[in-house]
Amino acid sequence: MDPALLRERELFKKRALSNPAVERRQAASDSHKKKKPKVDKEGSSGSKHGAESSNGNINIKTSSGYKFGCLAKIVNYMKTRHQNGDTHHLTLEEILDETKLLDISMKQKQWLMTEALVNNPKIDVRDGTYGFKPKYNLKDKKALLRLLDKHDQLGLGGVLLDDVEEGLPNSAKAIKALGDQIIFVTKPDKKKILFYNDKHCQFTVDEEFQKLWRSVPVDSIDDEKIDEYLKKQGISSMQETGPKKVLPILKRKKQGQRKRHFKTHNNHLAGVLQDYSEGVPVKK
Repeated sequence: MDPALLRERELFKKRALSNPAVERRQAASDSHKKKKPKVDKEGSSGSKHGAESSNGNINIKTSSGYKFGCLAKIVNYMKTRHQNGDTHHLTLEEILDETKLLDISMKQKQWLMTEALVNNPKIDVRDGTYGFKPKYNLKDKKALLRLLDKHDQLGLGGVLLDDVEEGLPNSAKAIKALGDQIIFVTKPDKKKILFYNDKHCQFTVDEEFQKLWRSVPVDSIDDEKIDEYLKKQGISSMQETGPKKVLPILKRKKQGQRKRHFKTHNNHLAGVLQDYSEGVPVKK
């Protein structure tokens, strides 16, 4: 081999050793990083669709909930203004303005006008205007006293305080002004009932009549005997005022097995046919 070429080869090796060069290879992590964005895009698109669908469901729910929330707010507002004495009717635009419901859509307004407010039992509709409709529409304390007196005369009992407060503007002031003309009774569920205090029924009974009343023993007499005695005296007693007696349930007796009846056939051949159920008859 040419010695000149050998020298050049040795020099090349020395230069190569003095200046090492390292080749950079793509790591496995780099390749994964490049592939990941595709997966992320797919995942992000799927999550985006899921979010849109979920948002769609939420929007439907919130829209229906928002509609009925607006209706409840309107009814409560109409009740409050009625209790404060503002009993005149309002248009829908005035109601929305006073309740600050100005951001509702035309579709929701149409729903309020054609369905929600018209069909609500607590809303009175008159020529496109709306007002509150209580159970008892009372203007003042005299109207309340007339209502209680009427209930007392017809035997209808009292009136719930909640219904009075709902229909009578400034009810607390009116009830306080009536004073002892009203009697309060609290039910077991803590609801209060108002009764008319009829002062004509307040009279004193003479002491002799009280003694005669107390002297009649009725401990040993049951209700049937008392009822029978009153009927003999021509006095009709009030019925079904106390708890009803529960009659014992009579158990039905199991009936015995019925005898089965079989149909007979060939009755028209009774004189011709012979009975062989007990064997062949012996000829005489």
